[in-house]
Amino acid sequence: MKHLLEHDWEIIPAGGATGKAFFASKNNEKLFLKWNSSPFLAVLSAEGIVPKLVWTKRMENGDVITAQECLSGREFKPEEMTRDGVAKLLKKIHESSPLLTMLGRLGKSPYKPEMMLAEVISGLDAELMSIPDIQQSLKFLQRELANVQYETFTVCHGDVNHNNWLLSDTDEIYLIDWDGATIADPAMDIGPLLYLYIPKNDWPSWFKKYGITDSEHLQLRMKWYVTAYTLQTIGMHKNRQRYQEMDFWVGYLETIA
Repeated sequence: MKHLLEHDWEIIPAGGATGKAFFASKNNEKLFLKWNSSPFLAVLSAEGIVPKLVWTKRMENGDVITAQECLSGREFKPEEMTRDGVAKLLKKIHESSPLLTMLGRLGKSPYKPEMMLAEVISGLDAELMSIPDIQQSLKFLQRELANVQYETFTVCHGDVNHNNWLLSDTDEIYLIDWDGATIADPAMDIGPLLYLYIPKNDWPSWFKKYGITDSEHLQLRMKWYVTAYTLQTIGMHKNRQRYQEMDFWVGYLETIA
């Protein structure tokens, strides 16, 4: 990695599951480097959704290294998800033609509810399937599958957790970690965001900020997707032996109404 930059750059791992991200710093300049990131990153940068892409370099072996601005800032706190800018940025993402076109070029096809349901089921082992709240939630997903179909597919982030939202020191908002990006019903993002972070009394004002009309169909789709998201999260934590986190999300199923 060091041979990509001058020798006086300090390069340290940025963590993460892949081990392919690094921080590089020299004097007052900082970069975020990533190995073999998707070409989707360039469009996200051009749209102002992630920090600016500074350069891209292709190695002799075909690997591609990207460098982004490493801005001074921090992750969102859960209570900050009520900021107006969150709804506006999510709307911008969902309406972006360049993002949708690029994901299509990368071979992404619409991620439909039946596909998500199949993944939910495959991620739940026999022990999890024996839990009553999981059984009831799964029955809800199966019963309502035909009723949550939606014709308008958009680019969806897929994990709008507050840890993926960044606030710069100049109050700019970014949404990062796009490895799970897909083309789907926008309720796939809206449902988990509202259920997890926005008090129900504030949903009407959030819909207005986003620019969407509330309806019974939207409410059903939101509930369907947050239920599916929760079941996927439970399966993930069980698989990684994170039992405390798993128990939290099993308990969360009772709050979805």
